Amino acid sequence: MSRVQKFRIHFVTEDDPLYVVEFFDTFFGEYPKGELQVMGVTIQKPFNESKLSTAKRVFSLYGFAGFARLLVRVVAQKLRGRSIAALARREGIQLVPTTSVNAPDFVRKVATSRPDVIVSVAAPEIFRHEILQAARLGCINVHSGRLPAYRGMMPTFWQMLSGERQATVTVHEMTAVLDAGAVLGTAECPIRERDSLDRVIVETKQAAARLMIRVLGELAAGTSAARALEMTTASYHSFPKRDDARRFRRRGHRML
Repeated sequence: MSRVQKFRIHFVTEDDPLYVVEFFDTFFGEYPKGELQVMGVTIQKPFNESKLSTAKRVFSLYGFAGFARLLVRVVAQKLRGRSIAALARREGIQLVPTTSVNAPDFVRKVATSRPDVIVSVAAPEIFRHEILQAARLGCINVHSGRLPAYRGMMPTFWQMLSGERQATVTVHEMTAVLDAGAVLGTAECPIRERDSLDRVIVETKQAAARLMIRVLGELAAGTSAARALEMTTASYHSFPKRDDARRFRRRGHRML
């Protein structure tokens, strides 16, 4: 009897021990290993920038007290050995490092492993044509916002600031235009009247992992149905600034 070929996946993500790690903790704990095979995980620097630049970005948004609390949590996670890389190693999944997903040698290496799909989870780079074509079914991305209204960065923050009652998680095909590919599936997480960004992000990351498992199963079975986006209603959000955080708090929400 011939063995059934598993659906092959390569992940690209960023090194985030607080939030993105929640996605992988849930995914690795729940995905059907008899049907899906993770060929490799590529972990890049947050925002694809220096640690100092990331620290300045986070400090500006969270302020001194919030930044200090986050720093303590990051240190605690490192002391516990909790990271995306550690989770992948525990599962026996190969780590495939790169300085850029668009580097020709990286594209060739990933293509050689013959993935059915490349999955972006908070990947900090724009994927160019070569990497978008490196897998049999191309690349898909999970985005913690309703598309196309909440394209861009920190969509959970912007949904909460806009008064949405639910944060929408979207899995979509990746194209040359950022956050513009056809939608493959969505999930929704309630936002309370007075809530914390921290809580909602954690919940959306866990929901995103479960949604991704469902979408990958549909892709593997050939039952996936893509829905094109109506880009006339699109908007793009950049990383929030300190004034945005003040408006966020005035609405009744907390950062942490």
